Amino acid sequence: MTAKVKKIAEQVKALPEDEREEFLSWLADFEADRSDDWDKEIARDSQPGGRLEGVLERVRKDIAEGRTKSLDEILDNS
Repeated sequence: MTAKVKKIAEQVKALPEDEREEFLSWLADFEADRSDDWDKEIARDSQPGGRLEGVLERVRKDIAEGRTKSLDEILDNS
């Protein structure tokens, strides 16, 4: 942990409980906003011409050629 992060952690720990809860709520919202951005990036990359196009083509080919197993089958064998 960097010195800056350690200082922030100490300050968070020192907050009164109500302010700490307020901060943690803000942090959760902040992270949720970031995950929304990630979801949008994955959606863009999954479109034709996107960065995942090659992977998706291989997956579709494997499915079409029967080289896949159902998740239930995999979990039952573990």
